[in-house]
Amino acid sequence: MAAADQTPGNDETRSSPASERAPRVRTLAGLGGSPSEPSPRFSAAGQRHKSYRPDALKRRRFLKAYYVTFVVIASYLWLKAKAKLLGTTYGDREIAEVHQRNAKRIERALLELQGLFIKVGQMLSILAGFLPAEFRDELEGMQDQVPPRPFEEIEARIVKELGKRPDEVFASFNRTPLASASLGQVHEALTHEGRRVAVKVQHHGIEEVVRLDLHTIRQIMRIVQWFVPVQGLDNYYREIRQLLLEELDFAREAQNIARIRANFSPGVPRHGDVESHVETPEVIAELSTSRVLTLTFVEGVKVGAVDELDRLKIDRKLLAKQIVHAFCQMIFVDGVYHADPHPGNLLVQKQADGTARLILIDFGAMAELSQPMREGIPEFLEGVLRRDTDRLIKAMRKMGFLSYGSDQAVVEKVIDHFHRKFQDEVRIESLNLKDIKIDPQKGFENLMDLRSMNVGLKELSSSIHVPRDWVLLERTLLLLTGTCTLLDPDMNPMQIVRPYLERFVLGNRDWTQIAIEAVRDTALKAVGLPEAIDNYIKRALRGELEIKVRGVREGLDGIYALGRQAMYLAAAMTFGGAALWLDVQHGRTDLAKALLWPAGLFAFLFLLLSLTERPRRR
Repeated sequence: MAAADQTPGNDETRSSPASERAPRVRTLAGLGGSPSEPSPRFSAAGQRHKSYRPDALKRRRFLKAYYVTFVVIASYLWLKAKAKLLGTTYGDREIAEVHQRNAKRIERALLELQGLFIKVGQMLSILAGFLPAEFRDELEGMQDQVPPRPFEEIEARIVKELGKRPDEVFASFNRTPLASASLGQVHEALTHEGRRVAVKVQHHGIEEVVRLDLHTIRQIMRIVQWFVPVQGLDNYYREIRQLLLEELDFAREAQNIARIRANFSPGVPRHGDVESHVETPEVIAELSTSRVLTLTFVEGVKVGAVDELDRLKIDRKLLAKQIVHAFCQMIFVDGVYHADPHPGNLLVQKQADGTARLILIDFGAMAELSQPMREGIPEFLEGVLRRDTDRLIKAMRKMGFLSYGSDQAVVEKVIDHFHRKFQDEVRIESLNLKDIKIDPQKGFENLMDLRSMNVGLKELSSSIHVPRDWVLLERTLLLLTGTCTLLDPDMNPMQIVRPYLERFVLGNRDWTQIAIEAVRDTALKAVGLPEAIDNYIKRALRGELEIKVRGVREGLDGIYALGRQAMYLAAAMTFGGAALWLDVQHGRTDLAKALLWPAGLFAFLFLLLSLTERPRRR
């Protein structure tokens, strides 16, 4: 490959920049960003980085974020108001179009705002299951790419972290970055020992950018929660904040790389039928800090480049098995895994013996299963086999899916319904990747199921919380499913995954024994039904039955809605009265006009809430 023969230089330009390399080759950038050529999404003026802008433009940037937030909220409130007048059928018909329009609007705003907003948008699409599919699709599709920082900033960061200028630390250092993203950028270099390396350098002043952007994002979430009472936004914010802080710590990333590299080093026992040839870049510890990360330079063919894999005569079916074995090894055996296995982060090299070597790059997103999750998974699987809703609820509570104070009746109703539906529709043993399809109609049917059970999304979101480690695991599995489907649509992953589950998750439990006990429990439940009825009657005679009165919560919601309307009305009258008093009594027309703006805003909000939060009458 031509790119592999180039030697980095100290000039501003090179004869063979990264953008001119064959598209099938992906060099180690350590970032999700794009090559440093100007993106068509950025204007020429946008090439000057945000850090050079004056404070007035920085304030305008945050005002833009708040403005878009209010525009999106207003569009939903307006649709809700029209649905009140034109009927719920109109609202159901128009909501998808409003979702799509707002998703595009938010995507454009995030790309314009840059900073951490793009990365936070991606993270929110991963963590926030409450988002409509249109939002998740747009946010996940965004590329974390920004114009590169000036080399002077990169040089200053390296001097601060490594104590010397780049041309002193390295034999040669390419000033043109290979890739640039919101947190940092990557440069190619050559060590004094002759090793070709990739140097990941954190942007100057990124800590302050993180602080300001996170503050703005938290305020926006509070605004959204005020108008749309979605439970758990504070948890999403904390998880996003934690993920960002972890990505900022390059020392932690270096430890993760070293840990995975050690787990796949020669001589370490493997579990599975196929030997997983896995390689990761090596960390150059003496040239790395918490803000600068130096790795050995690797390159290969992207896993998604199917035509190139076929040209190299790489067995795609075997490669798909190697990928699944590698991630089962990381998840179930080693306890730490690469949480962003999209095709761009999985490279393939053809070895001398004709086999494929899998190369993992970009370790900014790492995850591991917590101990409660590892303990809860076998209990959950056992509950599925036994058709035991109580066991399922207990396992889900241990894994962190059920929030404290959750409505037990709602949880039991929902879990029991979807558990039965899952048992009727899914056959795990015969499941092939080509049979997995994302059907939007299923999501609509699930919403109708909830409505038929008299369970609202707000009520459900307050009872069920998806823990972070499960979200990251689910996303990892979805990405792996997409990659392996591309390589081998007929692959049955359960044939590979099941031994890992049996050996490392279920421990000494026997699937066959559990299945036999499940049949026995079902028979015992049928026999024991008269006894359950007898126990019910005895509890009733002892006065131990609890009776729940429905409708109290709805009444409280109505009072809350009236309280908000009264608050807006009082604010409108206060500002309006003050404006009138200043104008009539003191002739201060200028101040009176200034006060009329908030008076009009609160009056508008009062009228809007009067339409959208009218208490329900029964």
